[in-house]
Amino acid sequence: MEYRDACELLDADHIAVKHLFVGYARLAVAPDSPDAVNRLDIAMKICDELSVHAQIEEEIFYPALREALPADGDLLDEAEEEHAQAKALIAQIREAGAASAEVDDLVARLNRAIEHHVKEERDELFPKARTAPGMDLVALRDQLRQRQQELVSMTAA
Repeated sequence: MEYRDACELLDADHIAVKHLFVGYARLAVAPDSPDAVNRLDIAMKICDELSVHAQIEEEIFYPALREALPADGDLLDEAEEEHAQAKALIAQIREAGAASAEVDDLVARLNRAIEHHVKEERDELFPKARTAPGMDLVALRDQLRQRQQELVSMTAA
């Protein structure tokens, strides 16, 4: 799919992960159910998708925004702090290793954290990025997509 700019590419990731969270919630049944394996698979997919997404934002998108919008450093600091919180939850989910009520709780907490983070990006960061002087969001989109593909191929190997 062709995205207009970096913000649209990143938001497509947000939407894809939201669908995974919804799929997980639909399977949130007793841990000993046959769906427990599917739940764990979805939880790991959520973790993989969010890890790649956070990495491309931290490596490419946020540094470009810091350069273009130096006055908005606090907003970017908060976004990176939210990433750190999400990474901590992701680590706990990965460590759990089996579907359980604890993993269900961790996934629900991660979902809430991501919903908050996405809202801030959509409401604050993306509009500022789109109006920032000197921001080439098309070139940035291409850089993000390339790095995303590299990271996905590394995790698939």
